[in-house]
Order: sequence, then C-alpha cells, then structure tokens
Amino acid sequence: MSKFRKKQNSELPAISTASLPDIVFMLLFFFMVATVMREDTLKIENNLPIADQTEKLDKKNLVMNIYAGKPSSRYAKNVGTQAKVQLNDKFADVKDIKSFILAERDAHREGEIPFLITALKVDGDTNMGLVGDIKKELREVQALKINYTTRQGNATDNRK
Repeated sequence: MSKFRKKQNSELPAISTASLPDIVFMLLFFFMVATVMREDTLKIENNLPIADQTEKLDKKNLVMNIYAGKPSSRYAKNVGTQAKVQLNDKFADVKDIKSFILAERDAHREGEIPFLITALKVDGDTNMGLVGDIKKELREVQALKINYTTRQGNATDNRK
C-alpha cells in the first residue's frame, strides 16, 4: 500500500578523486622546499677549533671545501689512524689537491673564478705539517683565498 519502497541496493557512493592531484602536488612542493641537500659525507673526525672573531661567508656556492683530520672510527680500520685529507666524499692524498682545485674551477663560470674561496675545515688535533702541505699545494695552483672554518666561541676554550 505504500508508494515508497526501500532501495534494494544501498552502496556507498564512490570517493571523489578530483582533488587528489592537488594534494600530490602540494606534498611534492612541500618536500622540495623543506629538504636540505647534504654537501659532503664526513669520513674524518672534524672537531673544529673555536674562535671569537668570525665572519659568515655570503656565497656558499663559491666555496671549495677541503677537510683534514683523523679518519673516523668507521674508516680507521681501512685507511689507518694518521690524519688524512678528504676532498668531497673521498679520501685523497695531498698531491690530489691540485686536480681537485682545477676541476672545481672548471665547474664554475669564468667570471666567478676570481671569487672562489678554499675553505680548510681542519680538525683541532691535526698536525700543522699537513696543513702546511695543503697550503703549499694551493699556492702552486694560485688558490690564494683561504678560509679557516671554525666554531663560534671563546678562543681560550681551545686549550686542553
């Protein structure tokens, strides 16, 4: 007697996927903005000395990093415990610094080459003989703009 009948097939409606591309691109944009690219993987101990008069470099893309120090415990088994030089992500000899500097210069535009700076990130316990050898190699390729990277603090804290 009733004119209204109950539906036989009561399924839920399909989920609308119209906004799915918007959500995906929003997440992609977020991760592109929030992600920081790592420069180098350190294979050496790098406890930088402390200095009280420091300046921050403006253009990090014009800096060539040379690391020096004892290999970390993870790599000491393979390369020994003597202080080593690290160029980018691999151990190198002091004589490899020339080719490293020349390759870095080739990677930059010619107008930027006079502004390139070599940053020495040397562990506080590293022998100064190694630093002298590095500086000698840098002089031979005319890389005369050298920056010693340190931590900010009181310089008297370097004493042990």
